[in-house]
Amino acid sequence: MAKQSIFGRISTLMKANINAMLDSAEDPQKMLDQLVRDYSNNIADAESAIAETIGNLRLLERDHEEDVKSATEWGSKALAASKKADELRTIGHTTDADKFDNLAKIALQRQISEENEARAIAPAIAAQTEVVDKLKDGLNGMKGKLEELRSKRSELLARAKSAEAQNKVHDAVKSIDVLDPTSELGRFEDKVRRQEALASGKAELAASSLDAQFASLDDVGELTEVEARLAALKAGGTSAPAIEQ
Repeated sequence: MAKQSIFGRISTLMKANINAMLDSAEDPQKMLDQLVRDYSNNIADAESAIAETIGNLRLLERDHEEDVKSATEWGSKALAASKKADELRTIGHTTDADKFDNLAKIALQRQISEENEARAIAPAIAAQTEVVDKLKDGLNGMKGKLEELRSKRSELLARAKSAEAQNKVHDAVKSIDVLDPTSELGRFEDKVRRQEALASGKAELAASSLDAQFASLDDVGELTEVEARLAALKAGGTSAPAIEQ
């Protein structure tokens, strides 16, 4: 995976305003879940890219170290050959001295070659080091954003559950509100009151009917006494009632 694409994805995700995205989302929870998945996937890709880049950097560093070490060794060989040539020339062995001077020159050429290779690798090492540092910073930033996302998701879920519980409580209270005329208890109470009123009316009607019956009995008694006195008058008696002395 190209490092530039990793840089672009990290930069885009890092600049994302989570709060603004939540405000505009139709389903914030689903959006947060998707963001968590995106961040997790991109973090895994970034870690893979960083590991590869670090591996390449370490190879360059080892090559550079080997070039520097080789250049030093060739320098030491050139010095040893030059000293040997000087010693041989001092005792008059000119031919052998020239041979060791030639060896010294060859060693110096090798030293220069290794030094050039070491210098050529140095910019690549610096560039790769900068890339690794930026990728590490971006990765740490993404991990921080991921924790922020997870925290917001947990907070949102907790708030949603709390709101759901509150709504259930309100619905339960409303369903048993006896003062609510539209509730089942209100309608049942009205029915009971109507039944009580009907029973009271029937009792009152029954009582009235009984009183009327007793009143008619009293009237019958009065008529019977009148007839008796009338019969007494006709028999030559008196209509006055017998009063106990």
